[in-house]
Order: sequence, then structure tokens, then C-alpha cells
Amino acid sequence: MKKVYCFDFDGTLTTADTLLRFIRFTHGWGGLYKVLLRYSVQLVLMKLGLYPNYKAKQHVFAHLYAGWRLDRFNDACQRFAAANRALLRPQGMQNVAAALQQGSRVLIVSASIDNWVSQFFAQSALPHADQLQVVGTQIEVENDVITGRFLTPNCYGQEKVRRIEQELTQPRDSYYLVAYGDSKGDQQMLRYADEAHYKPFRQ
Repeated sequence: MKKVYCFDFDGTLTTADTLLRFIRFTHGWGGLYKVLLRYSVQLVLMKLGLYPNYKAKQHVFAHLYAGWRLDRFNDACQRFAAANRALLRPQGMQNVAAALQQGSRVLIVSASIDNWVSQFFAQSALPHADQLQVVGTQIEVENDVITGRFLTPNCYGQEKVRRIEQELTQPRDSYYLVAYGDSKGDQQMLRYADEAHYKPFRQ
């Protein structure tokens, strides 16, 4: 039976939330504080479970990046990943490399925007990198300009399971799924897995 490894990114393979770090990278501390203050009500309600996660996140993303050309955004993603490799947990990346080395398929299943998540792996020297795929929240682009809307639902909670099933089209009993996560947004994925690891790589 083939093994498939599914890793959450923020908090599992990294030591910090990359969305907030990316905002700070592109807009500075001032820009980060301003957008958090502007949407503080929605963010607090989100934390209390009274406002949809994806709506709060899309409001923040649209406010900051709607109207950006895609090449400008991707360049920022590339520079952000290069400047923040220290965020990666060494043991986590070793586990990703080991899974790839044994020939297993690896999915990085993340609520973060896949444009910058993928850069952390594109700039690494992982073996058999063609076996690794980033499954993140995708952004809508029209005429090479970011609209501020998400092309896919926020890859969080049950959406992580849906996206995994979308990628793994073979029958569920034909593969053994190993999942790694660290937050409420990973719980459905961890329950779906044959083998689950909660808050790993923290030694």
C-alpha cells in the first residue's frame, strides 16, 4: 500500500504564521498594524467562531493585495521565502525529505496562499521534489492582476480533506495517509488520516 504524507505548513513546518510575516514583509510593521486594526472586529469574531475564517482572511488579503500585478506578487513571494528560511523547523523538513526519499507522495496542505508556500520548497534542495505538491489557498487573477478574491475556498478544516481527496483520486483504501498538523484547522485532516501527528517537530 502506497504511503501519502500530508503536512500542514504554518505552525507545523514553520515556527510562525507566514501570512502575518508576509504582510509585514510587503507592508512593514505599520501596514500590518493598520490592517489588523481595520479588521479587528471581524478577526475577534473569527477567533470566537462567530465569523467565517475565510471571509476575515479574504478581507485582509483584498485590502492589501487587490490590484497588484501577479508578477509583482510572485516576486515578493520569492524574496519572502528566501529571507525567511529560518522559519522552517529543521526536523519537519527532515521528515519531508525522508518521505520524498522513500518515494512517497507528499502534500503540503496549507491555508496560506500557495504562491509563497511553494517558494519555501522551490528554493530547497529536497530529493525527488517532483513528488511534492503544495495544496494551498489559491488566489483569483484576471488579466495578470490580483482581484483580491480567493479562487478556491480557504484551505482550512474540512476543506483540507476535500482538497486531499481531489488530489488523490484513487480509492481511499489504496493508500496509507500520514498527516501532521498543529491547530484546530487541521483536526479534520488528522482524523481522516490513518496515522496522525499533532504538534510534531517541536523538540
